[in-house]
Amino acid sequence: MEKKKRIYTPKEVTIGRSLAYGLTDVMGGAAFTIVGAFLLYFFTTFAGLTAVEGAAIIGIARIVDAITSLVMGSLTDNFYKTKLGKRFGRRHFWLLIGSPLMLEYVLMWVTGMNFWYYLIVYLLFEIIAASVLIPWETLPTEMTTDYKARTKMSTCRMFISATGTFLATFVPGQIINMMGQHNAYAYFVNALVFALIFAACIMAANLATWEREITPEMEAEFAKAPKLGLWGGLKKQVKDYFSTLKIKSFRKHLLIYLFSFTGKDVYNTIFVYFGVSCLGISATNSANILSLSFVGILVTVIAGFLMVKKGPRFLFLSGYSIMFLMLGAFYMIYRIKPDNIMMWLIIVGLIYQVGRATLEFTPWNVFPFIPDLDEIVTKQHREGIYAAVMTFVRKSTVAIATFVVGLVLQSGGYKEGQTVQSVGTQDTIVSILIIGTGGLILIAFCVALTFKLNRETHDILVDEMNRLKEGGSKADVTPEAKEVVEELTGFKYEQVWNEDNAK
Repeated sequence: MEKKKRIYTPKEVTIGRSLAYGLTDVMGGAAFTIVGAFLLYFFTTFAGLTAVEGAAIIGIARIVDAITSLVMGSLTDNFYKTKLGKRFGRRHFWLLIGSPLMLEYVLMWVTGMNFWYYLIVYLLFEIIAASVLIPWETLPTEMTTDYKARTKMSTCRMFISATGTFLATFVPGQIINMMGQHNAYAYFVNALVFALIFAACIMAANLATWEREITPEMEAEFAKAPKLGLWGGLKKQVKDYFSTLKIKSFRKHLLIYLFSFTGKDVYNTIFVYFGVSCLGISATNSANILSLSFVGILVTVIAGFLMVKKGPRFLFLSGYSIMFLMLGAFYMIYRIKPDNIMMWLIIVGLIYQVGRATLEFTPWNVFPFIPDLDEIVTKQHREGIYAAVMTFVRKSTVAIATFVVGLVLQSGGYKEGQTVQSVGTQDTIVSILIIGTGGLILIAFCVALTFKLNRETHDILVDEMNRLKEGGSKADVTPEAKEVVEELTGFKYEQVWNEDNAK
């Protein structure tokens, strides 16, 4: 009963509790930053896999993880009907069991195994991670309805995420440097250190947060819902997910998020290859360049201020422009091979990370506003569905991008286990870094030019929604409110505020 009382008892959303909530994103950010930066390199250098085999493992696992994310969205929403859900919480149960299961992370970083072993253990970790992250991402909505409190939690989460990204790039480089460039065991030790950190962070978040208790009224409403059966329920769930794409601003937000984050992932995946095979620096120094992501901790604070003053469109375009310039600078370093190459890499890498941190900060600070656009259209609260769709589509595209990187590497003549590659292979690696990363971010840049959601337009929309909630007539809408609602949602004003729009 004590456990039940704690998880259902609201408290003040302080900075400390917001930071504790955000600790789970140490795992969400760091685990996959390490995977993106080192796993394919580990597979091809130490595990004896080809680039295509390594990329296939990561790609297949991401697709399975994407499907798991969709399933988890519905599963955690309805988990309160079980004894475990009632005792430990429909969200918190998954954090409770996910904490010790983080130790599974180390199984990916052992040598001497075959393709199927690495595929299975990576699949398991992706499933475990999804079972933690999906319910965890709903907690701000569960814990408070206050806009400022949610913003505080979101900002603290991104601060923790930036810290985790820095640790995920800095710590591996130091461990590899201490244990030796060609010591595969260094990667296992690194994984063990982070697995323990992940477990502790998830448990801390579990203990510091709470969730909304399911009321008798909510259970009665659920009981009135038609029983669709397994197939009918699945069809409805898929229809719900597709219905999110009716919202114009969400479609744009999804495109910006997917292309920019996938571009960042391509950069992380290929950079160690770029450093080792194209510039002749060590894997440790390549990791050190990636670890310049520590600047993201400061950028998060500044971006939070600019988010209010300038809006997300300004942040999107500024971050992408910085990244374009620095990708060009990396290309010049490759072509010129200047003296003091590490000095130049540090300068360019540091500035690049300012753009990268802005890229990461902005979408998840825009996201809390998106369900309000859905609510004025459907009259429903569907935050969980939107979170699941974002996770599903992103992980699917990451899977494709990772596989394509491996395929292009192999077709470019990459030789597994060798640090010295042919000139043609080096050009292939550089093309992936510059054209692959830059091309994806360019698409996000073009979409961001048309993105209209900001604090002012959001306030106008929310004021109009509140007026409708209080019984106001659609006939009394102001021209400004009508224009904003139509621009942000993509619906004619006469069509909004209708439950049928969710079908």
